[in-house]
Amino acid sequence: MNLSPVSFLIVCPLLFLAGLVDSIGGGGGLISLPAYLLTGLPVHQAIATNKLSSACGTSLSTIRFLKHGLVNLKLAIPSVIAALVGSSLGAQLSLRVSEDVMKYILFAVLPIAAFFVLNRRLFRDRGGETVVNGKTILVCILSALIIGGYDGFYGPGTGTFLIIAFTVFAKMSVNAANAQAKVINLTSNLTSLTVFLINGQVVFLLGIAGAICNMAGNYLGSGLAMSRGSKIVQPVILAVLALLFLKILIGF
Repeated sequence: MNLSPVSFLIVCPLLFLAGLVDSIGGGGGLISLPAYLLTGLPVHQAIATNKLSSACGTSLSTIRFLKHGLVNLKLAIPSVIAALVGSSLGAQLSLRVSEDVMKYILFAVLPIAAFFVLNRRLFRDRGGETVVNGKTILVCILSALIIGGYDGFYGPGTGTFLIIAFTVFAKMSVNAANAQAKVINLTSNLTSLTVFLINGQVVFLLGIAGAICNMAGNYLGSGLAMSRGSKIVQPVILAVLALLFLKILIGF
């Protein structure tokens, strides 16, 4: 495919916005993937190129969260393993079950997720260090396994659902939940990217330009998330849930 200047004018600002949104509340793929599709890329190349830019942006956010001591490796390592198992099972299931099934499930799940985010007793910034005990580890593993399964089956909004699960059920601070979600997202992005690279699906020139803009958005967004906590994360998550609902309705 011949890339025109218009392709870069479409991708660069939207990838910056996607990185900003994703680093704060997850769900950046709801913006970045349509951006690549708008340039006329075939679906598989759009998905592959999006993985390149997303992996770069998520890497930057993850590094920032690591530097601030927000990633708990005792929780992150088993969560990543569980997410990989879940995503593998979800991918296999998606080959056997219609995608429409997941859409029907999401129609029920999205209002419930919004309820948790709007409930200030459940979704609130607890601050301080995460208490690591058997219950916390179990919740993180189950959340990563189930939501990882969703990621393999369907995908959009995975980071958002992880942040909600870790905040509400594992009682993490918003920043710690975001950091744990980023580690899982980074792992799945790199795994997918490797497959696409082997199969030659990545459009490097457009992907690198998108990656630079996505990293800039992630850098700004992760800083805002760490400094403002739930005050900025909550409205962004609600916006992502609304965008996901629209995606299901109109099928973009």
